[in-house]
Amino acid sequence: MTQSFAGKRVLITGAAGIFGTWIAASFARAGAILCLSDMRGDLLPAVVERIGADPATTLLHTTDLQHSPSIADLAAFVAAHWKSPNIVINNAGVYPRTGVLIDLEESEFDRIMSVNVRAPFLVTKAMARLMVAEAVQGCFINIGSGAARQMPSGSVTYCMSKTALERLSKGQALELAPHRIRVNVVEPGFAPGSDFSYLPPDYVTRMTARIPLGRNSEPDDTSSAILYLCSPAAGYITGATLAVDGGNSIGTFQPATGT
Repeated sequence: MTQSFAGKRVLITGAAGIFGTWIAASFARAGAILCLSDMRGDLLPAVVERIGADPATTLLHTTDLQHSPSIADLAAFVAAHWKSPNIVINNAGVYPRTGVLIDLEESEFDRIMSVNVRAPFLVTKAMARLMVAEAVQGCFINIGSGAARQMPSGSVTYCMSKTALERLSKGQALELAPHRIRVNVVEPGFAPGSDFSYLPPDYVTRMTARIPLGRNSEPDDTSSAILYLCSPAAGYITGATLAVDGGNSIGTFQPATGT
């Protein structure tokens, strides 16, 4: 059953990316009013056109999530136009292959933790305050990763950031529950092709081959799960983590061989 979000105000960070665009398209089809945020603000008008959103009602904000003043400006922007969002999707993140820890630059460590953990903390803090002030019983979705439970060499900082985000989300869910504001985590499947977090072709091939359901993530996979968790049908779900990854996070698929 298609969920209706007619008139719901939905903020999506990282909206110019692969998952951000897919999520925005699903909410647009469901009738939501969108605020699209990305550090690459020049790309957002094309996203609006691509997903068929109404340019007259869609808000666009260039947000540098590594800088607190930019997040504060996003909150002021949302407050001025909407007073409060109903739904916030903390989608923005970076997924770099950084190499081994002893060679990792301090600046790169800080960048990963800033975008993947600190930014969802600050965005949720600011938007939840707007919701509380307006008595909006809203919800947040933080985009996690099955990497929170795996630790491959070369991606340790990323994995650590997603583990931290999951624990942060549970804490946010606990403390916002008295306001009837829900917080959940969705872990998308593998979707290569981002121009923001480059992945070498050999890495993409290896990652795709290990997915139990045999394919990479497609546009409706993660989006459908998010719409469900933001709908009244999930009104009793908070602090949960939902993996939508073709089974990738449960283990590496290896075809059976004869004995």
